[in-house]
Amino acid sequence: MEDSCSKMHMGSVSRATAEHYTWGHDCDGWHLVRDEQLSVIEEQMPPGTSEVLHYHERAQQFFFVLSGEAVMDVDGRQVRLTAREGLHILPGIRHQIRNVSKEPVHFLVISQPPSHGDRVIEGTAND
Repeated sequence: MEDSCSKMHMGSVSRATAEHYTWGHDCDGWHLVRDEQLSVIEEQMPPGTSEVLHYHERAQQFFFVLSGEAVMDVDGRQVRLTAREGLHILPGIRHQIRNVSKEPVHFLVISQPPSHGDRVIEGTAND
């Protein structure tokens, strides 16, 4: 019988070692954890950028701001998040993160199950 420790990746992970991707207008993401059950992504958004308004059919997400300030539009209301604040988004809840500040915002997006391929924009399935 295999113990759970033997299945874990025992090395550290950072932006320097994680898979990088870009999205939107000059936004960056790093896959810190990427498996079938869990996704942990560090993202960076320059001032004046935003994600599209969308929801996930299956994935719940937790957004946690590491530095800077973001505004989350959540089902028609706005929630301002600053460093060391987070917000839990359940499946089916329309949401959008925006950086309306003059500084970059850095944050974590934790999704369970992973949200890639589970995003719906205006009634259209997207990635």
